[in-house]
Order: sequence, then structure tokens, then C-alpha cells
Amino acid sequence: MQTSIFIAKFLGVAYVIFGLGLLLNPKYYKKMLSDLMKSTSSIYYGGIMALVAGFLITYYHNLWCTNWAVVITVLGWMGLLKGFLLIVLPNVMVSWTKSWTKNMSFIPLWGSIVLLMGLYLIYFGFFA
Repeated sequence: MQTSIFIAKFLGVAYVIFGLGLLLNPKYYKKMLSDLMKSTSSIYYGGIMALVAGFLITYYHNLWCTNWAVVITVLGWMGLLKGFLLIVLPNVMVSWTKSWTKNMSFIPLWGSIVLLMGLYLIYFGFFA
């Protein structure tokens, strides 16, 4: 359970900061995503980072349980899948991202989801 708490603290703080950034600066993040999709090296390095983070989480925390800690495992597998797709099918990921970024309403929605996920993880990492 110590591993679960450590990862919940780390991801919780990161997700809260990222979610707030998305909510407070949606135009900035829309431009950043647009610029990012034009850089093949950024897509590749983002894929490597997601692959490594996803692998580490799934390697050290592959717990399929019925409590809150399963969320960390799911996030790890999602990171692993995202990294795999960014490296193996970058054009598919770019077109998918471009379809999402056509509408500005996705940024506050995504920011809210990320912020709530961060608060959920912070609760279990620091307080529960």
C-alpha cells in the first residue's frame, strides 16, 4: 500500500497542477497542442515518456483490486497504451488530437476531469 500512496501523492499533485493550468489558460494549451502536433520529435519523446511512466507504474503497481488503488493501475496501463500508440501510430494520434482540438470546449472539460482525478488521488494519498 505504500507504493499506492506514493504514486497517488505524486500523480495527484501533478494532475491538480495540470488541471488548473488547463482551466486557467485554455488558449495557451490549445496553441501548445497545435504546435506539438507539428513536431515529430516532440511526439516521439512524448511517446517515450508515456511509455516509460506507464511501464514503471504497471511494473510496480499492477494491482487489480476493488479499492481506490486500482485507479493507479488503470492510469499506468493508459500511459503504456498512449506511449505505444504515439510511437507506433503517431499519425493516428495526431489526427485524433486534431479532431479534439477543433473545439475549445474540450479543454475546460479535460481540465475539469484531470483536476477531479488529481483531487481524488490527493485525498487517498495524503488524507485517507
